[in-house]
Amino acid sequence: MEWKPHDYQVRAMERILATPYIGLFLEMGLGKTSVTLSAVNELMYSDFEVSRVLVVAPLAVAQDTWSRESEKWDHLRHLKIAKILGTAKKRAEAAESDADVYVINRENLAWLVKLYRNSWKWDMVVLDELSSFKSNRSERFKAFRKVRPMLKRVVGLTGTPTPKGLMDLWAEMFCLDRGERLGRTLGSYREKYFKPGRRNGYTIFDWVPNKGAFDDVLQKISDITVAMQAKDYLELPERIDNQIYVHMSAAAKKQYRELEKKCFLELSEGKIVSATNAAAVMGKLLQLSGGAVYDDTGGYSEIHSEKLKALEDLIDVTDEPIFCLYGYRHEKARLYDRFAKLNPREIRSPADIADWNAGKIRLLIAHPASVGYGLNLQEGGHILVWYSLPWSLELYQQANARLYRQGMREKCIIHHIITEGTVDEDVMRRLILKDTSQKALMEVLSDTRARALGT
Repeated sequence: MEWKPHDYQVRAMERILATPYIGLFLEMGLGKTSVTLSAVNELMYSDFEVSRVLVVAPLAVAQDTWSRESEKWDHLRHLKIAKILGTAKKRAEAAESDADVYVINRENLAWLVKLYRNSWKWDMVVLDELSSFKSNRSERFKAFRKVRPMLKRVVGLTGTPTPKGLMDLWAEMFCLDRGERLGRTLGSYREKYFKPGRRNGYTIFDWVPNKGAFDDVLQKISDITVAMQAKDYLELPERIDNQIYVHMSAAAKKQYRELEKKCFLELSEGKIVSATNAAAVMGKLLQLSGGAVYDDTGGYSEIHSEKLKALEDLIDVTDEPIFCLYGYRHEKARLYDRFAKLNPREIRSPADIADWNAGKIRLLIAHPASVGYGLNLQEGGHILVWYSLPWSLELYQQANARLYRQGMREKCIIHHIITEGTVDEDVMRRLILKDTSQKALMEVLSDTRARALGT
């Protein structure tokens, strides 16, 4: 197929060519992969500036997206793609093979760096997804930091550069400019742009940006970043967001309230004392809202099946393929059991993606973390169902963008199944407001705790 880039894609590619290290903050669906591969092609075969490119990506993206994009476009088909995936032996063989672009999943970056630390052979690295390098404590960040001085070029790709707030940007920018703009250490960045938020003695739970910090930081990094939103450049079909409320029986509601109360009573001194505790309680409450909860034996206890019934109703009224997102393993098990006749599938390989896009899968189920980045699923269906809502705004937006993206030809319908009178309602409201910060989490659970304990 002939690549006919949009004007914004041409501008993005020109910025890559002109800037040795750059972050492309292009919203989902704007074609980050094809733009980057086109720039790589120029740098490699026209400018002769780079010889080998390493792409670090989420596993599903590494398995499928980059090779699929290179095969899709006429001007990229000559690029040799090597996938550094699988067993250690297969990874080593792929790394030693003769190729132009080498793709590795981010979990194996530390392995690759250790193997090639003294004989690094890649002069350009593409970090896809850059926001997955937001923690300076992660193994992937530490590994990349070791080889960053050896690179001529770095491209960071993401549609969500600050999924949990401004603090995320420091490590991401360090991957690009080695601290030139936001400081050499996270501490110096924090001291300049933030002030302590909630604290307990010397323990600080979160940091609050200073007034004007957001604009100041964006100005600092503006010369090495390109930010674009899909709504400004694409004419997509209508997106319909639908909320389906389900109601528990009196018996199920009573059981839910008892378990909800138990969640909070189990916390030390009967109150939430840390973000870790808050996240754990949120997870338990979301399980309860979905209709089941893990028990002490490793199995699960079912409270209600109202969400399963709601999904069943949706399936009954359409012959269209449905893409359903779950949050917990027991939800996956219950979905497989309830809809066994439909032969539900998950994405485990590129073949599953191909089958979905070919219309061969009636019910596709997935955890949002497994499909959150880079997968193109818009050809296989236009109905997405959130069986269980995530607290993470990043996961929510990225998963929605697997269908609602460039190439979608029909109205995209996104259903949210919400259990009335549960934390589902709070999470849905926060997702709409795009406020799933740590502070928001504490506020939601504080209100929920008060209701549960009658205080």
